[in-house]
Amino acid sequence: MVMRAIGRLIVVPLAFLIAAAAAGFVLFTLGLERITHALHGTEVGAETVAYAFDMGTLILSGLTIVPALAVVIIGEVARIRSWLYYMIGGGAALAALPLLGRLSDPSMSALPDAAVWQVLATAGFVGGLVYWLIAGRNA
Repeated sequence: MVMRAIGRLIVVPLAFLIAAAAAGFVLFTLGLERITHALHGTEVGAETVAYAFDMGTLILSGLTIVPALAVVIIGEVARIRSWLYYMIGGGAALAALPLLGRLSDPSMSALPDAAVWQVLATAGFVGGLVYWLIAGRNA
């Protein structure tokens, strides 16, 4: 019983870091593709690029960890083992970033384009699924 608790104390933070790295990788690669399309004029104009830089500042500020950490803590305390919970929770946690950004920085008054929501949700889905594969299955 004690060894299982100690094992969870080691596995959960490690799984969270690996899932955050996977989500960051997806966020960076998909976001870079969207910014490249915007710069070459195949999508919406400069407001997409400006919003991407605002979101990059928000992500680097550490505000990203709060919703994702809430999903992990609720899942661990409630002993939820469903892959669907972690995947949808991760997507919702990252998709909530623009809304949290509007609360913390009033200059980000406009909501992002659908492409930004898609990139954030996809990265969150990947992060939640990676967390479930490492630690969530055995919650």
